[in-house]
Amino acid sequence: MKTLIIAEKPDMGRNIAAAIEPRAKNMRSYIEGEQYIITWAIGHLVGLAEPDLYDDRYKKWNIAHLPIIPSQFKLVANKRTADQLKVIKELAGRCDALVNACDAGREGQYIFSLIQRYLKLNQPVKRLWISDLTAETIRKGFAELRPGQDYENLTKAASARSEADWLIGMNGTRAFTTKHNELLSVGRVQTPVLALIYDREAEIAKFDSLKYFIVEAGFKQGNQSYKGLWQGDRLTDQAKAEQIAADVKGKKGEVEQYDAKEVREYPHRLYDLTLLQREANSKLNFSAKKTLDTAQSLYEKHKVITYPRTNSNYVNEQNIPEMHKALQALQGTAYAQWVEGANRSFVHAGNKSICNPAKVEDHHAILPTAKKATSLSADEQKLYDLIVKRFLSQYYPPAQYISHVVLTKVEAHRFKTTIKQLVDLGWKHIYGDQADNTSKRKKNAEEEEDVIEQSESFELDANEPVHCRSAAAKEKETKPPKSYTEGTLLKAMESAGKQIEDDEAREAMKDCGLGTPATRAATIERLKQVGYITMQGKKITITNKGKAAIELIRGAGIDLLTSPEMTGIWEKRLNDIARGQASGEQFMENVKKFATMIVDKIRVQPAVAKFKFEQEPKGKKATSASAKKSRTSKTEASDAAKATASSRKRKTAATPEVTAERTASRSNTVSAKEVQAPAEQAASPAVQVEVQAQPSRQPLKSIAACPRQGCGGSIIMGKKGYGCSHFRQGCGFVIWREAYGIELNAQHIQALVQRGTTEQLQLQQNGQPIQAQLVLVNRETGQVAIEE
Repeated sequence: MKTLIIAEKPDMGRNIAAAIEPRAKNMRSYIEGEQYIITWAIGHLVGLAEPDLYDDRYKKWNIAHLPIIPSQFKLVANKRTADQLKVIKELAGRCDALVNACDAGREGQYIFSLIQRYLKLNQPVKRLWISDLTAETIRKGFAELRPGQDYENLTKAASARSEADWLIGMNGTRAFTTKHNELLSVGRVQTPVLALIYDREAEIAKFDSLKYFIVEAGFKQGNQSYKGLWQGDRLTDQAKAEQIAADVKGKKGEVEQYDAKEVREYPHRLYDLTLLQREANSKLNFSAKKTLDTAQSLYEKHKVITYPRTNSNYVNEQNIPEMHKALQALQGTAYAQWVEGANRSFVHAGNKSICNPAKVEDHHAILPTAKKATSLSADEQKLYDLIVKRFLSQYYPPAQYISHVVLTKVEAHRFKTTIKQLVDLGWKHIYGDQADNTSKRKKNAEEEEDVIEQSESFELDANEPVHCRSAAAKEKETKPPKSYTEGTLLKAMESAGKQIEDDEAREAMKDCGLGTPATRAATIERLKQVGYITMQGKKITITNKGKAAIELIRGAGIDLLTSPEMTGIWEKRLNDIARGQASGEQFMENVKKFATMIVDKIRVQPAVAKFKFEQEPKGKKATSASAKKSRTSKTEASDAAKATASSRKRKTAATPEVTAERTASRSNTVSAKEVQAPAEQAASPAVQVEVQAQPSRQPLKSIAACPRQGCGGSIIMGKKGYGCSHFRQGCGFVIWREAYGIELNAQHIQALVQRGTTEQLQLQQNGQPIQAQLVLVNRETGQVAIEE
């Protein structure tokens, strides 16, 4: 009998057939050769069943029926691809062995496992585990097939991830939706990611800029001129700053300290997927999803890069010869000049910044293959260029600089100068734009340390005096944290929200991130599609619906559901299960307890009386396509359905990222028919717009005492809202300036905080003007609503 090979996608199946059975016959849904029959899944052919397949009562969304915790999860076939599943079953009946050739990762392992379990396939299984789809690699992979049981722990981790997402997403979404009469999508990963965005926007809203002053002086010694910044406590008094400038201008000074040392900058590490997505967002303005889709095309369609869904920046020893082959293959291409200048001695097994087997698990870093890239689209070429240049940089020496640090004393005042003098660009020669940028200034976040980069030589005699030719006080202003872009959000997801700059620390946090490299793009897209976030250029902005979701979750006392750190710990536990270092059964028991706790907390939470989640009509119009389409419940439902169709997740309401934007009925019970009804029947559209930033600034002053019990802070006006002065100590109270078509002023805030309600105001609701009062419905978070 023959061996049945099950690939994840048709293209992958055809590549495998071409490599090992070149004379095989193409039968459309499979390819048959002398030894092998090659067929394929089309993504997820099988998924977890919806609740109504366990009990008919679950067809109605009723909080009284929660939590839903199956004793054993049922599987269902995807109706759209049922024919292909039938083909696999028939072919398996003709074969006495199986090869799992799905993607070499957790998700690919799960796809094969679901097919195997659903069809009750009992044949022995071998695993194909490869990192690129070139014919040479495929043939080598088949020569080194491993027993399927070697990957049993990975299967357990994949199943635990899927079932945990089902439990948290299904129970959390149904509970919040039926309680508050508004679809509130909840997910194990998407909710803490939304919380990251919410907290950043709240911090920006509460931020009040402070003016301060710096004193910059210009010095000259012989033919050498340079500038320095005054050193001391931050100056908030303009008169004092101006006096310092007057004291030193025109005076002689001395070089109190002068240090010069050589500095080397080594090439950046090879790309993993998240780092590639971050840089493509920054340099090419690609979304995370666009980068993943483009990289997948370069891997599957063109076969010019290795497996992209990796979390490693390193390679194994056996990859070193492959890197040299890929370098050789780049001769005669647009990269020929860099190949000619490459030094192969830099890339070897002893170079731990490149080859570090201890930090390679499923897949090594993303590399170009030895196949020449032809017929690439413009976007594919741009992304390929990033990957190739990063690869080529490993063959070049470090960039060399001399760091000059000067402390100049004039009268009793000291000025610091930091100059980074370029000696040799090294690997940076590959990046032509950097070669031309020979003199520039870099500043830190507070703009208090000025680092001057220059190619001209810098020479100073520490024993000779200097002349202070100029000095001036300059006004500065503290700046709020920046809103997330997709690139910076990916970085935050990778480190579970922790601000980590150091490469080694970042590496250590990889097992504790939010989601995986393969799923992070889908999580961000999901938040867009359900109307929780919108894009304003590259900036991510949270919508009123997104704010309300986090406030309701935290208001119910389920802070763990919004905790990036906790979700990062869960992700680490899944990785431990995959390594055989933790129990999948114990993990699932803890998830079941957590799902039960979520429902219990929501059950006793006061319902928000007809709270509307739409954005106010006043303000900037959102620029993202999903925001425009969410102007009506019909298009909102359509957007969410489209999002799910493009993802690898199963398209049912049971997934953690609920698959369609549906509006709950007016009671705490929603029928399955209503859930899936045409969007014209939906009750509450969610119009997404940006909140318009206010141009004017107000001086920092207390408006009222913070109403949070035991806080002790004061309510102050920030850039976009009114927040607590104790926000750095963790107080999350904030009332946004823009609410229901008006801009709230200090008197409105005083009334809300002190009395819980405003006077009658001219508001807007559903685009219509109304006379009503605003009420403070949550004294912990600052959530306000129209009094009905």
